[in-house]
Amino acid sequence: MFNIRKFCFLILPVLLFSACDQQGVKQSGQAGGMPADTLKSIQRFGMVTGIKADKIDYYKQLHASIWPGVAKKIKACHIQNYSIYLKEIENKYYLFSYFEYTGNDFAKDMQLMAADSTTQRWWKETAPAQIPLPDAAAKNETWSRAEEVFFLK
Repeated sequence: MFNIRKFCFLILPVLLFSACDQQGVKQSGQAGGMPADTLKSIQRFGMVTGIKADKIDYYKQLHASIWPGVAKKIKACHIQNYSIYLKEIENKYYLFSYFEYTGNDFAKDMQLMAADSTTQRWWKETAPAQIPLPDAAAKNETWSRAEEVFFLK
C-alpha cells in the first residue's frame, strides 16, 4: 500500500531534478526526451508540511547535498521538476513542495521507492525536521496534498 508520508520524506531532498532539456524541445518537439503524448499524462503535485525552526539549517544542508542514490531513485520512479520552498507565516515555518509524476502507476512507483534502503535511511534524516499539518497527522502522514486551483501551460 502506498504511504504518502514515506514518499514525501523521500521527495523533499530534491530541489532541482529532471528539468526539461530546452534544447531538446526546440530540436525534437519533445520535452525532456519524452514523446509529446507522454506529456499529456503528467500529474502535478503540490504539498505542504511544517518544519521545526531549529531544524531548518540541517534540512537545507541535507538537500544541498542530496545523496546520489536518493536522486537516482526519485528519477527512476518518474518524478521530475521537483522544488521545495520554505515560508515563514506568523512565526511558524512551512515547506511547500511541487513535483510532476510522469509514470503510469504512481502507487507502484512509490512502493518501489519505499522499498529502497537508501531512501529509508534518508527518511530517517528528514523525518525529525517535519511537523505534519492536522489533516496529514490524522492519517499518520507528514505532507498534506494541496488542491490545484489554477494551471497555465
